[in-house]
Amino acid sequence: MTTAYDVTAANLIDEISVELKGMAEVIPPDWAPFVKTGVSRELPPENPDWWYIRSAAVLRKIYLKGPIGTRRLKSMFGGRKNRGVKAERSRSGSGSIARKILQQLESARLVETVPNGRQLTAKGMSFVDGVAKKCS
Repeated sequence: MTTAYDVTAANLIDEISVELKGMAEVIPPDWAPFVKTGVSRELPPENPDWWYIRSAAVLRKIYLKGPIGTRRLKSMFGGRKNRGVKAERSRSGSGSIARKILQQLESARLVETVPNGRQLTAKGMSFVDGVAKKCS
């Protein structure tokens, strides 16, 4: 059986984002078109579907590394801050985006809260495995 480990990340994230776009629970908030995804970024994302792509990437990260919390997601989606002539430094991503996505995935019953963060439910595991099977 094909799992998320057997499929390339880009293909899996693209397919999961298409599936998440059809779910009523996963919708971008009103502020999503105007917000940067972290302090290391200079502009908001250009892709209008970036919320679904980020949600798919978070779901894949939970599948591979779960249980996982907001702090680890912030560091995974962070980047290098350009500080002009000074040396660049690593900065974390947006905590609000990570938190809202986790809440939406939890309301869709794809993830559940555990003491160390959030992990996939049985429905979430079968969802990701089903999408991975379509990708192969």
